[in-house]
Amino acid sequence: MGHALALSRRGLGNTWPNPAVGCVVVRDGIVLGRGWTQPGGRPHAEVMALRQAGAAAQGATAYVTLEPCAHHGKTGPCAEALAHAGVARVVSALTDPDPRVAGRGHAILRAAGIAVTEGVREAEARELQRGFLTRVTLGRPMLVLKLATSFDGQIALASGESRWITGPAARRHVHLLRLTHDAVMVGGGTARADRPALNVRGFGPVRQPVRVVVSAQDLPDLPPEDATHGPLWQVQGDPAQIMAELGARGVTRVFCEGGGQLAASLLAAGLVDELIGYTAGVVIGGDGRAAVGAIALPSLAAAPRFDLVESRRIGPDLFHRWRRHSQE
Repeated sequence: MGHALALSRRGLGNTWPNPAVGCVVVRDGIVLGRGWTQPGGRPHAEVMALRQAGAAAQGATAYVTLEPCAHHGKTGPCAEALAHAGVARVVSALTDPDPRVAGRGHAILRAAGIAVTEGVREAEARELQRGFLTRVTLGRPMLVLKLATSFDGQIALASGESRWITGPAARRHVHLLRLTHDAVMVGGGTARADRPALNVRGFGPVRQPVRVVVSAQDLPDLPPEDATHGPLWQVQGDPAQIMAELGARGVTRVFCEGGGQLAASLLAAGLVDELIGYTAGVVIGGDGRAAVGAIALPSLAAAPRFDLVESRRIGPDLFHRWRRHSQE
């Protein structure tokens, strides 16, 4: 299952609206086939692994990070494909909450006489599938807010100068994170002031994320969609409407990179699932531009709170990741 989970990570940012799934087919300790969901969501991981295994899949065990699909779409159900291949056992990490599946995949396997083991390394699988699970259960994508700031929380001088507060290693890491998200989002003010590329650079030919600009006004000329720039979507409305629209379009993972007013509105609406911070050892002062705009909190108790997940040094800067605080 560890191998299957590692394979599923390869699909992050590439498979939406489908989940990024990994599958490994094994018999007698030998890996016969492996696969992960391909760009655009097809072929599915199970199909890729079964193709590699061929006839040797008969009597083998398939490890999958998410319950095999049970519905007919552009392709047949993976649960039926596994049964047709003659596997003897399927080990899954996570039940699919999609109403078209939701236990039916496991039921198809059991009806075919296949032994099914559920919940193996479920917590790790749930972490990988957070975007897909959020879209299915809440109707919106998972939202990650990235802030690259000075030590005192500023993103630019009063003049607007901001290049560069953080170092090259941190900026390269941002591109790596863009690669694992379906969409990169900014506010209209940021788009007009900076004309950001919002693409992934430095990792060769890749499937570029959708560029989302939140604005009711006309946008400046931004690069059109091509091999190095993803689609450009302009959206408007309140934060909940925007996130619901992105979810309806199939987006599962959004990486928001500012500006301050957009960040504040998303935080105030309780829509930020994770904070990513890059903090540099430079001090700008109170006349600089704050990373987050006014939220107008009635009390400190009402402030959005997050729990630290990890922190480490990246070049001369500090990287830290925080998850929305659970009240459970």
